[in-house]
Amino acid sequence: MEIWLLFIFLGVTKGIANQSTTTTTTAQWQQQQSQQNFRLNDSLEQQQQQKEEQQELELSSVDALLDAEFSQLHEPHLTRTSVIFGLTKVVNESNVNPKCESQLRQVQRGILSKQPWAMKVLDASGTKPSGFVYGQNYWLGSREACKGVQRPVGITLSKNFDRVMHYGLITQQAPFDMDYRVVYLRHNSPWQVEIKLMSEQIIHIGLCLPSACSSQEVKQLAGEYVSRGMFAENDIFDMHPEVVYMKDLQLKDAFYQRSSFRLLVACTLATGALMLCAQQLLVGKKEQGTGGLAPAESELWRALHSMLRWQKLQQLVSCYDVPANWSKIFAVRENKAHEIPVMNGLRSVCAIWIMIFHVVWFMYFTVHNKTVLLSYAEQAFFQYVSSAPLLVDVFFTISGFLQTYNFLRNSSQLEAVRRNGWRQNLQLFGKLLFHRYLRLGPLYLIVMLCVDLTYAYIGDTSVYHINERFDEMCSKHWWRNLFFIQNLFDHRDMCANWSWSLACEMQFFILANALLFLYVKHPKLTKALVGLILVSSTAWSYGIGLSIKFQLSFDAAFATGTEIYTSPFVRILPYILGAITAYSLLQRTPSEKESNDIRERCSWHFALLVFFICIYSTVKRDISSLLAISLFVLGRLFFSLSVCWMIAGSAQGRGVWWSRLLEAKGFQHVSRLSYAIYLLNPLVIAFFYSLTSASTHADPFMLCVVSCGFGVIVYLASIVFSLAFELPYSNLSSLLLKRGSKSQKIA
Repeated sequence: MEIWLLFIFLGVTKGIANQSTTTTTTAQWQQQQSQQNFRLNDSLEQQQQQKEEQQELELSSVDALLDAEFSQLHEPHLTRTSVIFGLTKVVNESNVNPKCESQLRQVQRGILSKQPWAMKVLDASGTKPSGFVYGQNYWLGSREACKGVQRPVGITLSKNFDRVMHYGLITQQAPFDMDYRVVYLRHNSPWQVEIKLMSEQIIHIGLCLPSACSSQEVKQLAGEYVSRGMFAENDIFDMHPEVVYMKDLQLKDAFYQRSSFRLLVACTLATGALMLCAQQLLVGKKEQGTGGLAPAESELWRALHSMLRWQKLQQLVSCYDVPANWSKIFAVRENKAHEIPVMNGLRSVCAIWIMIFHVVWFMYFTVHNKTVLLSYAEQAFFQYVSSAPLLVDVFFTISGFLQTYNFLRNSSQLEAVRRNGWRQNLQLFGKLLFHRYLRLGPLYLIVMLCVDLTYAYIGDTSVYHINERFDEMCSKHWWRNLFFIQNLFDHRDMCANWSWSLACEMQFFILANALLFLYVKHPKLTKALVGLILVSSTAWSYGIGLSIKFQLSFDAAFATGTEIYTSPFVRILPYILGAITAYSLLQRTPSEKESNDIRERCSWHFALLVFFICIYSTVKRDISSLLAISLFVLGRLFFSLSVCWMIAGSAQGRGVWWSRLLEAKGFQHVSRLSYAIYLLNPLVIAFFYSLTSASTHADPFMLCVVSCGFGVIVYLASIVFSLAFELPYSNLSSLLLKRGSKSQKIA
């Protein structure tokens, strides 16, 4: 029994052991299977990763092949047509600094790989547009687009619409600083109409460049680029370009060191202080009613209060009274019997007319279809604009008439001249000249300072090549303008060359006064001298015109400006005719003045017809030199005579419907501003044109709109400058000219 039980125990134990062994073996097998599965998964993942990597390599190799293909196909084209890309091809460590070289190389790679920021650089830089044959030399690209390379464009686009664009065009920025600059090339292409009016053969190329590259380095790169023959337009249009200079369009520190800047600031502050003193004086008179001053509180006002108690200083300060001067500018009243109201209309209309001409003239250095612009000027319909310089003779005629008319009607002055010796008359002559200078000089000199500063500013910051650098001329030849003799020199060397007529006015004033003083004591001799001057001026004009082979074309007129256009010996003719008209009018008897019939009304209309015939007489310009100079001299002669008829008729109280329009009271206001309009309009027009960043297209309809805009701006500027720098000195002149007896004078 015991033996049997032992066998049973051993069998059970063995079964349990076998079961345990089986369980252990199963767990081991499961663990082995799990490890095999992990190894299989890892293998599959590795295979998948290897497959993806292989696909990425294949894709990158395809992209590399595409980029290589793009480079092979487009890189030569970009090199020859894009200046900015061409510069990246000629750059090396020997011609630029390392940082500049590295960044230009990066621009090149960015363009070839079509990175959005680099494509914006390429697009912002200028390439040749159409219209080169007719004067399109402005390859400016886009200054605004170059700014967009530096910072994201401020624009919000809805996400509700699908777009094919690269969003990097808006968001992506350049990895380094970029700025916009302009390089200027002089070309000698026979495939562009050469007008010879001003320096028009200058190509402007705008470039978006790394800031690390200096302007001198870029200029050198541009020189190498065009000299290697890599410029495709050189081959097509035979340009033979030469790099002239380059602008970074940044205002230089030297601008604030200019003498004109300091003088203008000083004059402005002094004028402002005098205006404040005048206001303080005015307030005091209103409050106390006895000419006293307003109560002073601060130390400054107490010091001013003490100074203004001086009577002579009060008189000086009162000349700067803004409300009083404002009232003078805008005053409109009935015309008096001794006045000649047609002059107000003639001054106003001619000042605006000449301003319209200047809108076209100063547009010339920004317009990209110069040939078309001049073709408009030679058409019959636009003769009223292209012949507007003839209207300067209207002002000369009026000045000659007024100078003689006022002098001969001043009986007390005539008696003094007749009674005085040569020394006293010389003193009186100097007094008259001083007051003429006092009335004209301050505003004129202030405008000179503004011209110097404005042209220094646009010379630094404007994208355009400025042919007439008045800042350089004013710095060198300011003394010529100070003494009103700038028209005696070459017109290309003038500071504010439109002021030539003001110099002529001053010279004619001196000559006319000398002759009038002489007339008082030797009338016959004076009449002979006036006749001799009239004949000599005509003969001089013919002689000069024939010797230089004068023609009516714009290029010839500009080239002969010194000999014909600005010469006082040529331009004195209308001034003499105006003076003769004034003398003849004063010599007429009252019975002759009372005649008024149909013949006289016909004469009025005939005078207007002659006026416009002379304006339109140059519609045909391709004529011989003899005929051209004859048309110039005789046209100005009859033109001035027609103006003389209008003035004389209005002085006698006669006229027709259109002369009554010129006598309208509203012209009194514009006439008072005509001097400021004449001086300021070229400066304002040139300044605003220079601020544009894209060239101008000459279009007649847009010119009408632009002219209206400039008219408003010039008008407002004229009011400000007249209040500050013209009327105060006119008041001062009147204050100094206190006389015991005054004859009535015309407006």
